[in-house]
Parts: sequence; structure tokens; C-alpha cells
Amino acid sequence: MNQRAGKTYKASGMDNGFAMKQLQFFKACKQQLEAAGYEDAAFYFEQCEDWLREGKSLDAGKAASILGL
Repeated sequence: MNQRAGKTYKASGMDNGFAMKQLQFFKACKQQLEAAGYEDAAFYFEQCEDWLREGKSLDAGKAASILGL
């Protein structure tokens, strides 16, 4: 029987779960800061979390954009 190989693709952009771990890290930081009363700092961690949720990668050159500065 001659059957060609099927097309394959990655199911998501989460490589080895690393991106998801980064996302969870920023979310946990935000929650901890909010619980401790540091609302301003929590906001910046939320900015990072949103950036990652949009599928963008962390880049030191774009730090100001990520933080909304």
C-alpha cells in the first residue's frame, strides 16, 4: 500500500511548556504582590503576563514596551 506521510504541526506555541511556565510565573508574582499590598508592582507583572498571552516573546530590547512605559 502506498500512502504518503500526513502533514504534521505543533498543536500550540508552547514549546516544552516553557512559555506556559513563564506565564504562570508572572501570574503568581502578580498575585503575591497584590496580596502583599504592592499594587503598582503587581501591575507591571500583569503587563508581562499579558504580553506573553498575546504570543509575544520576552526581549530585553522591548522591555519598555512590555511594561507600557
